[in-house]
Amino acid sequence: MSEENMIQLDLGTTAQKTTAAEKLPVVLLALDQGKYDMPRSLDELRALADANGMQAVAEVVQKRQTPEAATLLGEGKVAEARLVCQNVRAAAAIFDGELTGSQIRNLSAALQVEVLDRTLLILEIFRARATTNEGKLQTELATLRYQLPRLQGLGESMSRQGGGGGGGGGARRGAGETKLELDRRHLHHRIEHLEEKLKELEKRRGETRRARQKNNVPVVALVGYTNVGKSSLLNALCGEQIFEADMLFATLDPTARKLTLPSGLQIILVDTVGFVSRLPHHLVEAFRSTLEEAAFADVIIKVADAGDEQATEQLAVTDEVLSGLDCGDIPQLVVYNKCDTANLSSFDPDILLTSAKTGRGLPELLAKLDDVLAHRVRTLELVLPYDKLALADILRSRGSVAAEEYREDGVFYRATVKIDDLHRFEPFLV
Repeated sequence: MSEENMIQLDLGTTAQKTTAAEKLPVVLLALDQGKYDMPRSLDELRALADANGMQAVAEVVQKRQTPEAATLLGEGKVAEARLVCQNVRAAAAIFDGELTGSQIRNLSAALQVEVLDRTLLILEIFRARATTNEGKLQTELATLRYQLPRLQGLGESMSRQGGGGGGGGGARRGAGETKLELDRRHLHHRIEHLEEKLKELEKRRGETRRARQKNNVPVVALVGYTNVGKSSLLNALCGEQIFEADMLFATLDPTARKLTLPSGLQIILVDTVGFVSRLPHHLVEAFRSTLEEAAFADVIIKVADAGDEQATEQLAVTDEVLSGLDCGDIPQLVVYNKCDTANLSSFDPDILLTSAKTGRGLPELLAKLDDVLAHRVRTLELVLPYDKLALADILRSRGSVAAEEYREDGVFYRATVKIDDLHRFEPFLV
């Protein structure tokens, strides 16, 4: 594919390699039409830029109801933005919203710096953070879907691939395809190829999911806004160290860990990709197979940041995404994490408050999960004859033993077992 027709992503990749002291200076651009909380949106955009190795050093915001078709911002505001970019020596400008290919080209020409929009910035972060094969394929697919409708606006060369002048008497072949047509055809083929690969991976994921269901292992999914501490919560509960950091999209690929509840019930705890407000539809679609871990979960834990004033809005974004995955019938728990950074007096006593950092509220969360999943286990007392002690392995591996006592007629157990295993022990109940 011709390089001039493709959106250049080198800036974000370079930014990922910079240290904290070398972050690239960028200017944030926004058009305020009164459709959403602009200060909050810019704060989030600033955090996204920081996660991509950039530092927002200035903002240029215009309030107007009707956007300028070519640049969204008016001519005077574009001129102001250019002066700001020059004064702060900005390496790029980031627009808080989606731009068309021609708008990116027009703004880049007017500002004389690289221009990214909100979606492209998120794609850059996704591309840098994806570690699994599926995550990389999903990110590439989302990027290609982003590029496809923008080829025409970004294409600098529209010359045709001439058919040549072979043959006698100056005969000419057809005019041939434009580079735009070639690039578009190439993108369509690549998208189809990626979709087929992801379908294969989704099939394998389905087989893994069916194996869990066959073994009757409950799945609990952690979902929520990015940077609310889902990975930290998983580490605190399971003792498994996965990458965690105080930044947006610190982890991208889903992670599953085993966890034993106080009742002895073993579950699979799954950490999913985080959400942001106004997450573009095609990004949700590209990561749908990953997010479907929540759709097939037995319980969904919606995590919010207790110390964030916008926690209610974060949960609204989470609910919006979950509603698109048909998760309405799945039991859901709301957990306010990072309670060590919050004023706890403002919360209702019945609300689940946790801190992955201090451990506060984790026992209450596990007990609540036990309550929700209580229909999956049963506590009983039984005496296993000495010639049936092989069943004790099932008590320990698939349940939990609270008491054990050797008697003349066998071994007494007080244990918690799964409902599916109950029939094995009914002949020996006390």
